[in-house]
Amino acid sequence: MTQLSVLDLIPVRSGQNSGQAVAASLSLVRTAERLGFTRFWVAEHHNMPAVASTSPSTLIAHFAAQTERIRLGSGGVMLPNHAPLAVAEQFALLEAMHPGRIDLGLGRAPGSDPVTAYMLRGQRTTQDADPAETFPTDVETVAALLGSDRSPATEPFGDDQPGVGLNIRGRSYELKATPRVATAPEMWLLGSSNFSATLAASLGMAFVFANHFGASGIEQALEIYRSSFRPSETLAAPRTFLTTNISVADTAEEAQLVALPQLITMARLRTGGALVPQLTVDEARETVLTVPEQDSVLEQSRRWLIGTAEEVEGRIRSYASQYGVDEVMVSPAGAAYASDPLDSTPSRERALELLAARFPELGA
Repeated sequence: MTQLSVLDLIPVRSGQNSGQAVAASLSLVRTAERLGFTRFWVAEHHNMPAVASTSPSTLIAHFAAQTERIRLGSGGVMLPNHAPLAVAEQFALLEAMHPGRIDLGLGRAPGSDPVTAYMLRGQRTTQDADPAETFPTDVETVAALLGSDRSPATEPFGDDQPGVGLNIRGRSYELKATPRVATAPEMWLLGSSNFSATLAASLGMAFVFANHFGASGIEQALEIYRSSFRPSETLAAPRTFLTTNISVADTAEEAQLVALPQLITMARLRTGGALVPQLTVDEARETVLTVPEQDSVLEQSRRWLIGTAEEVEGRIRSYASQYGVDEVMVSPAGAAYASDPLDSTPSRERALELLAARFPELGA
């Protein structure tokens, strides 16, 4: 049995503002919940005209308040951009408001350009360590602040929950993400390298290889993770799932067509082209691409799962079997037509509906 989940970047298209983009994604969350998808994660990206997912915790709060069952999470919070205490406090409060429904996925990449990353974390002195280099320690700090070294399923949290102790000028300080908690969010380590796989294994954390980036090395990373995994209080055995980009429609031709705007956005990002709001399908059909952009679109099209529900179902089940996972997280890349409403993206919702019809195990 293969469970399905959703990853969303909150795409912003031509003629659409950020509020309308968030409304469209909220409609997608509700569709995913209605169809029985397991979880819905939002990414963290900055300073990009086509992406509105700048603050995962804010989006999760908004979506969780307007849904009932589906798990909400970050895919992921880019920890080098933030102070560990701030991240722990945000997700501890989310879990307190929506117990048993919150995932905290942590990543090491900045998710932005160097200037934006500098502005996010704040001014540092020349003696301060590079946040990417302190990532392992920061992950452990977030876990300790959340009290995640106890099992939320079996053991309540209280005044004696773990925290972080500091000694400053001879005085001892104890930090906790919130004064009292009943459960902790699930923590996941995200990455597209052996570094993240090794770290997740050493900490006994769940791990997700960012396969939707199109990075190579997933087989080796998963082998490293599983073979070197050390059980922890919260996780007795390795746990992982697969991510992938999809475009599903009633015909293979339509699936390719609605995928084109996102393919163009990614091609321009990779080839140094101008970054603009995501094109509509109508605009993408009229766009003349450079040779490097054409090559990038073709290469990505081969990696993405594009086609009818039957075709994509077969590839998803094949991937799940190949990599030994029982959950696949799909990032629906379908774009909008100029005539579509600004507060929804029908092609993305249709993709989930078509896919769900091929997976009767959803919600089981």
